Amino acid sequence: MTVPLLFFGVFFGYPVAAIVGRGLRVDGEWRLGQLAEVLGDESTLRVLWFTCWQAAASTLLTLVLALPAAYVFARLRFPGKRLLHAAVTVPFVLPTVVTGAAFLALVGRGGVLDDAFGVRLDNGVWAILLAHAFFNYAVVVRTVGGLWAQLDPRQEEAARVLGAGRFAAWWRVTLPALTPAVAAAALMVFLFTFTSFGVVQILGSPTQATLEVEIYRQTAQLLRLPTAAVLTLLQLAAVLALLLTHRAVTRRRAGALSLVDPAGTAHRPRGWAQWTALAGVLTTVALLLALPLGVLVERSLATPDGYGLDHYRALAHADGTFLVAPWEAVGNSLRFAAVATLIALLVGGCAAVALTRRAGRLTRGFDALLMLPLGTSAVTVGFGFLITLNAPPLDLRSSWILVPLAQALVGVPFVVRVLVPVFGAVDDRLRQAAAVLGASPLRAWREVDLPLVWRSVLVAAGFAFAVSLGEFGATVFIARPDEPTLPVAVARLLGRAGALNYGQAMALSVLLMLVCTLTLLLLERLTPSRLAGTF
Repeated sequence: MTVPLLFFGVFFGYPVAAIVGRGLRVDGEWRLGQLAEVLGDESTLRVLWFTCWQAAASTLLTLVLALPAAYVFARLRFPGKRLLHAAVTVPFVLPTVVTGAAFLALVGRGGVLDDAFGVRLDNGVWAILLAHAFFNYAVVVRTVGGLWAQLDPRQEEAARVLGAGRFAAWWRVTLPALTPAVAAAALMVFLFTFTSFGVVQILGSPTQATLEVEIYRQTAQLLRLPTAAVLTLLQLAAVLALLLTHRAVTRRRAGALSLVDPAGTAHRPRGWAQWTALAGVLTTVALLLALPLGVLVERSLATPDGYGLDHYRALAHADGTFLVAPWEAVGNSLRFAAVATLIALLVGGCAAVALTRRAGRLTRGFDALLMLPLGTSAVTVGFGFLITLNAPPLDLRSSWILVPLAQALVGVPFVVRVLVPVFGAVDDRLRQAAAVLGASPLRAWREVDLPLVWRSVLVAAGFAFAVSLGEFGATVFIARPDEPTLPVAVARLLGRAGALNYGQAMALSVLLMLVCTLTLLLLERLTPSRLAGTF
């Protein structure tokens, strides 16, 4: 537990505490009156209202669109199911900047729907809500569908034999068993949308800002650290409440349920209702998931003279936007993400071992600590890096390692969530037997644990790599001008006027999408069946 605590203390707790402390202290004195002043300000209340409202609406929309898909993937068998299951997960590992760019190309000014039908959603919240549903669709499908596939269908069939109708049997038998999974998925979607940054930054108007976007504006544009510090504390308190609620809900999933092998619960569609459900899900996937990504590709190829690779060729040349050619952002991102993955595996692996070999209230608190970076303001972390890691022995502000460290903070929770169930399933008696036979702890781990968990370690590495590749909130602060990452490069290009900049942003987004998609497809081939519903 020492390595994870040291890592989180130095690179998470210290920077966040420093930025909050700097905002609430003036001339060496604490000015706690700032709390009441900022929290009572009308603009703060407006931002908080929009943050909560859009998160609740995004969660509801995601559930409505994704729950039918959870049923289809859990209970129906059809050609191409495995490939489609991987495809619906692609948006979740895409950077939020790419998601925003895709919907901007679809429904923004000059977007496909604007050109074809005069439909433009960039002045309303619908573009944000749809983008959030696009991003979080897989959270519901995998979390709820993973449990649904393991529920014994004979329980529902028994209820129907006793006289209950199809809907009544589902309502009284299946839904109560699924409720903890649905609640857990809803809480995760709410958490991701509550802290949304990249999507709202690109698609939102000045009056449509989440707490995360407002923290960025107060910090980077207005330099109002007291206001940013209070908003950070407000967001941190909300995230802690959500994480504690999520933990309580997910612990209830361990109740007595009749679970069976998911391979035996699926069947070919029977009757018009199941065929309609399958057709509806395929239509939703095509319109909500495939269409924005297809439009992204189309816009990257569209030039004033027709379709071509001009925007991709332009990436090889530097201009006024970058000190280096935008194409170099590809290599930077891959290099940073690889280093971040190694750090996340080391820290997350040590944390997973500690969580599976110890028990008690302290361990539960440690588990909650590991999840905090997913909900804490990445903007605060990034800016905290700049003001704290600038003196010996941690003078890292000009070092390239700063970016992988920030990315690893986001990757560690995914590593832990993948490895904890696997490490916990290894029979400790095997290690004890190896020790009795004279094996050292290192050799026992190499001979006993590693052969059992290596595939899951690769899955954890893949998730860490994907989320590191797309990290934007902290990286936008600390990436050096001569070493931009792909998300930072996309955001910079979208922030400048001109068709060429827009086309290059679309081209970089496509490249980032391809790398994330290839990573996800590799994960699908490696993922053990027991982790099929795990993030």
